[in-house]
Amino acid sequence: MPDRMMAAVLYGQEQIQIESVEIPHVGPGDLLVRVRVALTCGTDVKVFRRGYHARMIVPPALFGHELAGDVVAVGIGVTHFRPGDRIVAANSAPCGVCHYCRRGKTNLCDDLLFNNGAYAEYIRIPARIVEWNTHKIPQTITYSDAALTEPLACALKAIEDTDPQVGDTLTVIGLGPLGTMLVKLAKLAGTRVIAVARKSSQVDRALKMGADEGVATDCTPDAVQRVLDLTGGAGSEIVIEAVGKPETWNSAVSMLRRGGTVNFFGGCPADTSVSLDTNLLHYSELTCKASFHHTPAHIRRALDVIIAGHVTARDFVNHEEPLANLPQVMQHLAHHNGSLKTAILP
Repeated sequence: MPDRMMAAVLYGQEQIQIESVEIPHVGPGDLLVRVRVALTCGTDVKVFRRGYHARMIVPPALFGHELAGDVVAVGIGVTHFRPGDRIVAANSAPCGVCHYCRRGKTNLCDDLLFNNGAYAEYIRIPARIVEWNTHKIPQTITYSDAALTEPLACALKAIEDTDPQVGDTLTVIGLGPLGTMLVKLAKLAGTRVIAVARKSSQVDRALKMGADEGVATDCTPDAVQRVLDLTGGAGSEIVIEAVGKPETWNSAVSMLRRGGTVNFFGGCPADTSVSLDTNLLHYSELTCKASFHHTPAHIRRALDVIIAGHVTARDFVNHEEPLANLPQVMQHLAHHNGSLKTAILP
């Protein structure tokens, strides 16, 4: 084993350097993994543009969190993995003992442990993530397929949180990689899907993924009216907002059928707020939900969906680049909304 590796280090707002750093030390219960694929993510792009993430990463720090690779070393006490295993590891793990963990809401854990550093030749998987959120992957799927597990788990939780019934109309607003995953999962749940986005290319992609109707418009009132027109004026049983803007949170509510459920899946910028029509919420008995992150159960189920072949990298990854090109890749993604994922190959 060498002593050093090449890795992406985040130094601040739109400041990434690829440099030589020490290979992480493996402690008790840890794994050292040779990264075969690290996928770009909308959260990583936000972190790149802002220069930090209050909960996940404070610069200077190693960067990236969607990965799959090979185990090269195991810490004392590890019994379920050995060198040579192909694995996928999530980016977090709960504590298992706090108020939320005891109630099954492990995504809200008071001590949620995050892990970054996927844009590198090697990454240390901390013992808690090894225990809760690391899985072997079969030869039947690629590393890029497996690396989709973490974002797919977030989308899967959003679908399950809204509890769609067969025959429901489900509208997805925002068709980036996660929005398109929501479309795919909603179709697997047996719903009629309306896909809404600003760009016709995104809507066309969603239609190829199984959406029944598409609406391409950058005008919020127009989007609402067109969804109402497609539902005979009634609205959708479920609307999932995957953009993360206050104005689309509001428009999502206006697209609902009486008794419907909205899921505010897209996280808005800090210090923003929305004003909802209380008369509409009350007399139409609308349900407002939000889905954050994932749980170990959703990671396992997402990997099962991938192993079954329902979600593959060919639908969500459209570029491969070496680690040295990551700064340019991030610059491109930061200024081209709706781009698919790029596979970084360290």
